[in-house]
Amino acid sequence: MQTRLIQLELNGKSCSCSVGVTKTLAGLLREDFGLSTSIACGEGNCGTCTVLVDGQPVRSCLMLAVQASGRTVTSLEGLGDKLLRLQTAFADNHAIQCGFCAPGVMVASSVLLRSGCQPCEAEIREAIKGHLCRCTGYSGFVSAILGCYPETVEKQL
Repeated sequence: MQTRLIQLELNGKSCSCSVGVTKTLAGLLREDFGLSTSIACGEGNCGTCTVLVDGQPVRSCLMLAVQASGRTVTSLEGLGDKLLRLQTAFADNHAIQCGFCAPGVMVASSVLLRSGCQPCEAEIREAIKGHLCRCTGYSGFVSAILGCYPETVEKQL
């Protein structure tokens, strides 16, 4: 199998590795780096493999690892304080049951947190629209993400 040397910034650290030219970014993150990026449908339909590439949500099962060379990749583990805020809000709102979709939903939601402005329900639903959840539905996610903005909610009351 043909391989290529790639360099990328992964969760804030510079990395270089040799990868097969057909290996997906999801495979690289999970198999080579041991990250929690889920691999489910392998077709970009479920959203569980969502990571940020240069700050934008990407289905990592559809992106080849070699395409990430020279780019910044952030997985769930790289969200830092945003991850803690999301985990707390998701737990407080009972938004996660099986946890299958949670990593992708949290990564996609982190883009909203980065903006610093409280999103409305429609903006949240737009951010998570490509994520399949068969356990809870999406209202728990919406409540959880809104719950990440308590200071804004208090100011409005």
